[in-house]
Amino acid sequence: MANSTFSGPIRAGNIRNTTGTTVGENIANVGYVVMMQTHTMDLSGGAIAAGATDMVIPANSKIIDCIVDLSTAANATTNLSVGDTVGGATTILNTLATGTSAGLKTVTTQGGGTGEWANTGTADLKLTVTNSVATTAGVAVITILYAQAYNTVIRP
Repeated sequence: MANSTFSGPIRAGNIRNTTGTTVGENIANVGYVVMMQTHTMDLSGGAIAAGATDMVIPANSKIIDCIVDLSTAANATTNLSVGDTVGGATTILNTLATGTSAGLKTVTTQGGGTGEWANTGTADLKLTVTNSVATTAGVAVITILYAQAYNTVIRP
């Protein structure tokens, strides 16, 4: 299967502007396509202060969710954090305790500040993942969902 790359942001819908009051005919229905990037982290190497990832979130994006899947069970609970490598000021995920059982981990209060999720700022974010507890087993798959350049468009 072929892949396509767009410079983004990608928006979809067939009515760009509202010109009346009839749904499906003249009320805007254009929305942003949700993008995702994923990083797989081997937890068996012990604590990692700031493991580099290939995830780079484009400037002015809105982070929608951070999904953590412990695809291989860990032998000890570790605390995963995800943040920006440049300046270290942006926190996407702050010390999520993984537990030792495999499966999806729920992000609640560990999510970064609402300002960081609402608007990533004017520069791209190169993300790192921190594993704060030494483990000898486990694999974490971290996925960031976002709307690219969402904060640069004026919406009604």
